[in-house]
Amino acid sequence: MTAADRGELRLRITGRDLPGRSCGEFRDVHVAVQRGRDPERPVPGDASEAVWEFTVTTVILPDGTPDFRGPYVHGGRDARFLYLTWGELPAGGEFAMFRRAKLFLADIPVALVESGAAQGDLALTDACGMPLCAAVRPPKVTFRPYGD
Repeated sequence: MTAADRGELRLRITGRDLPGRSCGEFRDVHVAVQRGRDPERPVPGDASEAVWEFTVTTVILPDGTPDFRGPYVHGGRDARFLYLTWGELPAGGEFAMFRRAKLFLADIPVALVESGAAQGDLALTDACGMPLCAAVRPPKVTFRPYGD
């Protein structure tokens, strides 16, 4: 039985071109994937890349379209997404979020959802040299088969 047969989508999100540890007025910049309300697995803003892997539950709706669920999934049924959350994380301190980016799960090609695995790739710095935020849709994020 495959992950797709079990209603699972294995996701790997890879962010490159991070903006640095200092951006504008922000210091000790980190980016994390958001699980529920909490940032998880923060990566320093000066890392060569940020990689998160996790599983999302998939349900095929009566109209044949996939729906997504799980602790990393946010938004209403018609607009499910993942958050990449940016925050300041000083040594010994707590993560203080200052902006987020939304990656919409409906942008993942159905064939990848059906395969049970997908890789998302994106640059994490915006045109002004700041952390990428707001709605991030193709072509700013590309999805391909996991492992290619």
